[in-house]
Amino acid sequence: MLRLASAALAGTAIEFYDFFAYGTAAALVLGPLFFPAFSPLAGTLAAFGTFGVGFLARPLGSAVFGHIGDRYGRRPVLLGSLLLTGLATVAVGCVPSYASIGAAAPVLLVLLRFLQGFGLGGEWGGAVLLTAEHAPEGRRGLWSSFPQMGPAVGFLLANGLMLALSSTLSDGQFAAWGWRVPFWAAGLLALAGLWLRRSVEETPQFRALAATGRRADAPLTEVVRGHWRLLLLTGGALAVGYAVFYAVTTWSLAYATEHLGVHRSVMLTCVMVAVALKGLATPAIALLGDRWGRRPLCLAGCAMSALWMFPFVALLRTADPLLMTLGLFGALLGMVTMFAVVGAYLPELYAPRIRCTGAAVGYNLGGVLGGALTPIVATALADGSGPPWAVAVYLTGIALVSLACFALLPETNPSGVRQRTGKEAEAARATAPA
Repeated sequence: MLRLASAALAGTAIEFYDFFAYGTAAALVLGPLFFPAFSPLAGTLAAFGTFGVGFLARPLGSAVFGHIGDRYGRRPVLLGSLLLTGLATVAVGCVPSYASIGAAAPVLLVLLRFLQGFGLGGEWGGAVLLTAEHAPEGRRGLWSSFPQMGPAVGFLLANGLMLALSSTLSDGQFAAWGWRVPFWAAGLLALAGLWLRRSVEETPQFRALAATGRRADAPLTEVVRGHWRLLLLTGGALAVGYAVFYAVTTWSLAYATEHLGVHRSVMLTCVMVAVALKGLATPAIALLGDRWGRRPLCLAGCAMSALWMFPFVALLRTADPLLMTLGLFGALLGMVTMFAVVGAYLPELYAPRIRCTGAAVGYNLGGVLGGALTPIVATALADGSGPPWAVAVYLTGIALVSLACFALLPETNPSGVRQRTGKEAEAARATAPA
């Protein structure tokens, strides 16, 4: 299990490194380089618009790779998604600026960002099923939390490199070529990830499906027709996690550097410390999910997020590094209380024959609802000299919607089911997916 979980963690870390390198570049340099005719605010909004394209592509990628995972196995998804995202990320680092090739520059940027999101849409489903379908029942939450640590590791890699470059290069050097280095480095990371995953075995549950001929012929059709309500609820439930994460890691970076005068290296450091603490908390919270159930932690995470958004904005507004880090970590703590357990929770909501498609599409639908628009909306709401309380209202509203969606979802953790008594427990076990 440790070898399998490490392979899943390495792959998600590398793919999210690719995704986050773009988000950081969008917050710092892509506006003036690729949209120079716009005002500074409009340029940032345009850069965040290309950032959002990756989220729109993720459900499409999850549908295509989910079909492959449910029809041909989880292993091909792990390799194909990593290769596609890695190649697209390297290509982003090679796109000339608007000054060199004109309007073709942002067009290429959008296309490559779409391919990035398409590949990442397939990665999550394959990675969590690799661990969830190999893990023992009582520790499924723990082992499935390893891929959930991947975003934190990928973010630290991407932003650590960005921080080193922005601290050692002049502003002119960083804008000319320094921001491209993290994208070029993605090629080496992708090769390392493919090497780590080369010997990964197919999951026992998919082998059983293949042996009995019970694989779904059209997984997406089956999911949409038979489980559309579950799909919409999971997408809405996960929206707040995406919204909070990208408010912390992308919008706050742009806001602090542009409106508060915080140097980019200082703000990158604050965000990285908060994300590192979030990554360390992930397995501990996942263990609580194995003990007490997935749904109670998800509800608690939504409530924490709703209560923390105004303190988050107030602490960010101080421009004090320690207070900003506290605000950022408080926001991420609510988010990770949910996301530490969803690697086990979402696959448990679907039967094995449609699990790769259902879990991945639901997860990435949450990304569209919560992540694609948050940097754009928050940047527009924060325009002005006063505190951006409207951003706090926006994020609190998303948290309350997600709370309602989680309240309508069932519990799936077997240990939580066993704690019920009588007919309720028997009915829950009889109807739970294998």
